Amino acid sequence: MGADSPSLRDRLPAFPWDRLEPYKATAAGHADGIVDLSVGTPVDPVPALVREALVAAADSPGYPTVWGTPALRDALTGWAADRLGAPGLTHRNVLPVVGSKELVAWLPTQLGLGPGDKVGYPRLAYPTYEVGARLAGAEPVVYDDPWDLDPAGLKLLWLNSPSNPTGRVLTPAELRRTVAWAREHGVLVFSDECYLELGWEADPVSVLHPDVCGGSHEGLVAVHSLSKRSNLAGYRSAFLLGDAAVLGALLEIRKHGGMMMAAPVQAATVAALGDTAHVAEQRDRYARRRTALRTAFEAAGFRIEHSEASLYLWATRDEPCWDTVGGLAERGILVAPGDFYGTAGARHVRIAFTATDERVAAAVRRLAA
Repeated sequence: MGADSPSLRDRLPAFPWDRLEPYKATAAGHADGIVDLSVGTPVDPVPALVREALVAAADSPGYPTVWGTPALRDALTGWAADRLGAPGLTHRNVLPVVGSKELVAWLPTQLGLGPGDKVGYPRLAYPTYEVGARLAGAEPVVYDDPWDLDPAGLKLLWLNSPSNPTGRVLTPAELRRTVAWAREHGVLVFSDECYLELGWEADPVSVLHPDVCGGSHEGLVAVHSLSKRSNLAGYRSAFLLGDAAVLGALLEIRKHGGMMMAAPVQAATVAALGDTAHVAEQRDRYARRRTALRTAFEAAGFRIEHSEASLYLWATRDEPCWDTVGGLAERGILVAPGDFYGTAGARHVRIAFTATDERVAAAVRRLAA
């Protein structure tokens, strides 16, 4: 059957963002324009040294390799040691991928999962975890605490710390307990850590940190992205770190599928991982915006929960989330309804602080009016 066959369409939930379009239109009708706080897409410039590296590598007529250049693999292992406190990774422990969303959506398929297999993910979560399971024909299952899951048939367990949408950070003790439980039951753990460098009231820890994994990467893979920390969402630059056997199998599959990061993007990634100044500068921007928005929303009667890390405020005023979305849209402010991330978010909204300083200031004025 074709790709648009009913059987394939019926596996997938409706694309959630389409439901937000009428509210976006309302917000766009504000006299001073829309303040879009609904999507966590970067709005600040790509760092100059990254753009320079991209341009310098632009004359790349040949095919890149799926595994990446040796320079890229060196950059990945070096960054893991310096930033994650995960020493001892070799080239066999790394794999570049074409953006983390592509990886999340197609991982269960690439792992060979299907009917009878289960994929676990947090009750409040990025919706692509569920989509990936359904694309493979596997069963998506949600959890509050992963060690309370029934391990029968569970082949893949997603962790997400810092969380999208809530900004919650898992403690080292929670991570250790999860790793021990997963290893006891033979469950593969993928830890989505794309917001790890954006901790505000907590210091996020990688699943690959020796205090969590005991110095062994067996059964563990961490997912990282340069979209948030380096404003490279448009570059589609992400990577995996961890179990060499798992990454080796994925490498072979991705070779057959032609899933390769563009050569100029590989060079840009090396430059981005080798510089910390632009990361600190971007953190400062986000910190200012976060403080301004948090103060304004709290003064307007919202309660902020979790939100100790990531690029979002998880907020409620104890009403259905779509009522909140509609009320804010009337003020020209667009936010994401919490039920995009699961029914447990039905009375919350997610507020991104990935807007320019000027638009954040506009939101603050409108909330105070």
